[in-house]
Amino acid sequence: MRYSPLTRSGPAPLIAVAHGSSDPRAAATVGTLVELVRQRGDRAGLDGLDVRAAYLGHAAPSVPQALAAVDGDEAVVLPLLLTAAYHSKADIPGVLREAHTTRPRLAISYGRPLGPHPLLLRALERRLAGVAGAEDLDPGETAIVLAAAGSSDPAANAVIADLAGSWQARRGWRAVRPAYASAATPTPADAVLAARRAGARHVLVATYLLSPGVFADQIRRDCLAAGADGVSAVLGAAPEIADVVLGRYAETLAEGGVAAAG
Repeated sequence: MRYSPLTRSGPAPLIAVAHGSSDPRAAATVGTLVELVRQRGDRAGLDGLDVRAAYLGHAAPSVPQALAAVDGDEAVVLPLLLTAAYHSKADIPGVLREAHTTRPRLAISYGRPLGPHPLLLRALERRLAGVAGAEDLDPGETAIVLAAAGSSDPAANAVIADLAGSWQARRGWRAVRPAYASAATPTPADAVLAARRAGARHVLVATYLLSPGVFADQIRRDCLAAGADGVSAVLGAAPEIADVVLGRYAETLAEGGVAAAG
């Protein structure tokens, strides 16, 4: 999505849009990630890049509020989402159309969500390595549950399944099972139980969420109760995530944004 031509005298401001949560840990995590993007942008030649967080709900600022605060005539909007589902395909584009009516001279380029991207798998592996004892486990005896938020969009869930398959092939785990905290099956706890029934000696859960909150707490609680050996932390403000954001930013400027559904 691109509303008008971009003419840049410096780095276009970046509005990173997260889902939002009533849990203050989520906004704190996004804020830390935004600061990391800014720091890594400076080292990548994007000195002074204006990076701001915005939220679809539950937290401030909203997307219109963040765009209203842009000092200039252009902005890049990126969804801080791990798959392309309803929020990235419909919610955010709808908000941007409304914002354009109030600031018609603001050129808005809309980029792709974070995933899929190879660096996300690297971030997952690093978080999983932080689980106590994980480094000592034999991959051939260890099953991984890849626990995502889940979506009513089958294409978004298929991205998680594809990631699970590629991770298993890359690392030689006994199995990597996709699982979903909502809107799809199996649940992470059910996937843990299925891995045990299939003969896995060890089961680790890789939390494929950006920020802490209800889903992350639910995944940890339910999977440990189901017999998982450990559950990784959320991806959070990882350097790999910051680099994906910067890559999407550069890609969006180079391509002029992507067409958005809705």
